[in-house]
Amino acid sequence: MSKLFHGAITALVTPFKDNHVDEAAYRKLIDEQIAQGIHGLVPCGSTGESATLSHKEHEEVIEICIDQVHGRVPVLAGSGSNNTVEAIHLTKFAQKAGADGALLITPYYNKPTQEGLYQHYAAVAKKVEIPMILYNVPGRTGCNMLPPVLGRLARDFSNIIGVKEATGSLSQGSEVIESCPENFLVLSGDDFTALPLMMIGGAGVISVSSNIVPKDMALMCEAFEAGNYKEAVRLHHHLFALHKAMFIETNPTPVKKALELMGQISGDVRLPLCNMQPENVAKLREVLVKYGLVK
Repeated sequence: MSKLFHGAITALVTPFKDNHVDEAAYRKLIDEQIAQGIHGLVPCGSTGESATLSHKEHEEVIEICIDQVHGRVPVLAGSGSNNTVEAIHLTKFAQKAGADGALLITPYYNKPTQEGLYQHYAAVAKKVEIPMILYNVPGRTGCNMLPPVLGRLARDFSNIIGVKEATGSLSQGSEVIESCPENFLVLSGDDFTALPLMMIGGAGVISVSSNIVPKDMALMCEAFEAGNYKEAVRLHHHLFALHKAMFIETNPTPVKKALELMGQISGDVRLPLCNMQPENVAKLREVLVKYGLVK
């Protein structure tokens, strides 16, 4: 089961049109991702603006993704919450809808203790059978799930199979790998640490940049997996300016604007996110032109 999730997995944006989910654009985006060789897809993560989707929209977006993918690549559905009961509900829905796994962010704003984090994930794991990948991103949540807690959860619950590690710290990544069972998946949550983390035992990346360059992100991971480290390093450096541009403002505003400039979707985001500042759009366009994605 663990081998199902590896390589380049896209944290999909959710296209909007007139403040509604643009289903047609979403389906086209999914097909383009698969055509370019992506290894997996994540609907309703942070990049998918899950925080501003209604429960109905959240479920619809997951259903659309699973339907459009039609088994061609694994679907890892975002189902986390800072409300344990809500996380159980969303994860049960992901399981019923046919997702291959669920991605659950650490409870944000509440700032639970390490024991609270354990109890939160234990409560969800006891209610579902679907494989769970936990998501640790202290920069967004205000809390850091430490390696000993991950190790304890991985040993106690067979359906907790991995973590999206987005601290940006290779030291913590190393500690997670050392603290968890050998088959436990550690996926980078930051594009710029994808290759370094794989070098120390990581399984891949849940990527923002692969929304716009799925082929190159997939090729970098494939080169590493094939032992072609020189090519993997070349692609890492080739992609690096693009990774930085994706965070010139709060994610997913830049990546959605990039997709708009590439003619794929509207760049609309939902409040409290807003349109990029003109000077930052100019900087983003410059990077995209240099990369060859727009003229």
